[in-house]
Amino acid sequence: MSDEIDKTVRLADDSTYANIFSYMGLPLSRDLDRPGLDAVVMGIPYDLGTSGRAGARSGPNGIRQASANLRWEERRWPWNFCLNERLRTIDYGDVQFASGDSEDMLAQVEAHAARITAAGKTLISLGGDHFVTLPLLRGHVATHGKLALIHFDAHTDTYAQHEKYDHGSMFYRAPREGLVDAEHSVQIGIRTEYDRPDHEFLVINADQANEQSVADTVAAVRARVGDAAAYLTFDIDCLDPAFAPGTGTPVVGGLSTSLALRILRGLAELNIVGFDVVEVSPAYDQSQLTSLAGASLALEFLYMRASRI
Repeated sequence: MSDEIDKTVRLADDSTYANIFSYMGLPLSRDLDRPGLDAVVMGIPYDLGTSGRAGARSGPNGIRQASANLRWEERRWPWNFCLNERLRTIDYGDVQFASGDSEDMLAQVEAHAARITAAGKTLISLGGDHFVTLPLLRGHVATHGKLALIHFDAHTDTYAQHEKYDHGSMFYRAPREGLVDAEHSVQIGIRTEYDRPDHEFLVINADQANEQSVADTVAAVRARVGDAAAYLTFDIDCLDPAFAPGTGTPVVGGLSTSLALRILRGLAELNIVGFDVVEVSPAYDQSQLTSLAGASLALEFLYMRASRI
């Protein structure tokens, strides 16, 4: 290729439809020694823990595809800085594990999460069903120690009677494994049955979150978490099915996408060391609504992380 042609080749790609191979068009890489690297996006295509409609194994790909709609904007509204100028991020690709082997998934996800966090990088994970948060917590705790949990969901996922590999049991197990400090943890958007008298976490249920001000919700979360290192997990069914129909266990009466994003922004000053968005199931989606919501939530967290630099 001549030098003249070389000058015309477009290397940067902000297309909303071409070359959609990674989240937000990020470099596909597993090199944690890249100069200046701050954050890593990782997919976990697993849904064997699903009790409702399966399909969340396609969530990482769905979120990546929908993220192309967000690539063109240098400064995501309402932030006032260019993300790429503050935060260097790669797409690590998907965790691979033996098909149908939940134990291998647990081992692989924990190992990758521990490797990434030990290297000093912030990990953003794309599920997958919510059971993947358990090995993610194990990997993060290996680096950061016991964590506060900020949990957005329609369900508490503290059901002791559920199966060993189940997306409704992680937050019963996590405090008992010493991964999560329930005294500093909070669940937002809950609108299904749970054992209220013996519940360990602070709950801001969906009615409360929808009726009170964003400032009140943010203040309650901040007061609960305090200065603790925290992990933020967002089950997409926290959103009302009007905003996120593509999920395995939809529950009406949830949060809007706008409300969820505003609450997240209010938590930017907390010491949140890891993030995941889970339970996106593209097979049940309409016009990529759910995948786009998942992509937007992950992007919001990247801006939150960058705002602290």
